[in-house]
Amino acid sequence: MYLLNGESRQCIDVADRGFQYGDGLFETIEVSNGKPLFLERHLARLSNGCRRLLIPVPDLALLTQEALQVSAASERAVLKLIVTRGCGGRGYRQPPRILPTRLFSLHPFPDYPEHFQAEGITVRFCRLRLANSPALAGIKHMNRLEQVLARAEWWDDGIQEGLMLDSNEHVVEGTMTNLFMVKDGVLYTPIVTECGVAGIVREMVMEFAQCNNITLIETQLDKDTLLRADEVFVTNSVIGIWPVMQIEQHGFGVGPLTRSFQAYFNAARAMETGQ
Repeated sequence: MYLLNGESRQCIDVADRGFQYGDGLFETIEVSNGKPLFLERHLARLSNGCRRLLIPVPDLALLTQEALQVSAASERAVLKLIVTRGCGGRGYRQPPRILPTRLFSLHPFPDYPEHFQAEGITVRFCRLRLANSPALAGIKHMNRLEQVLARAEWWDDGIQEGLMLDSNEHVVEGTMTNLFMVKDGVLYTPIVTECGVAGIVREMVMEFAQCNNITLIETQLDKDTLLRADEVFVTNSVIGIWPVMQIEQHGFGVGPLTRSFQAYFNAARAMETGQ
């Protein structure tokens, strides 16, 4: 199902700046029992991204209404929301009057094996390096060619994710996830002020750590530090929290902090769904 500017259609104007330049943002939202989960957090991040890109923030009440409308009949799905700067002429200059485009689309939920949650996943390091761009760091803008190229580096179904480094050889994130590691009871996550995306589950894990007196450090991580971790896990709003059991030839156990974060997220998700 598609809902484009409030109408049930999927043909976007070819002059739309999202198509022309990737001039916009998107959110990927889990739907359970007809409800888009953690919608307020997603819309808060979208609003922040709009302000950063100088796109007028759409009416959040309208976005909420449309999100519920599109999701209502789905037992489990993925809802994608795209907001662009709207249509404009050729050239980078913004139109004098900006009328944002909003598009909701509903997709089947990925059929991930349950053992990814229970036992963990295998990941690799990607060759492609993320470019540092503080003006765009943190937000989920539509320019994702780095992730597209990084994900094209492997076809092995035995590898579930690729970790991406920046030009200074710091590990930043996965192609579709945020990254955490635990060492001696301390939780570490890469800083995303130069590049990378600040995910909503990343935000939730950090809040849980702070509320439960778990030492949290946002920092620059190199490969060697990561490979010496006691626990490693990755997060996003569709998968939740997956432990990492192997990075190339290095194995990891699923530790107690990873399990506690999974339990917290699962409880928060159950509260959202009313289960």
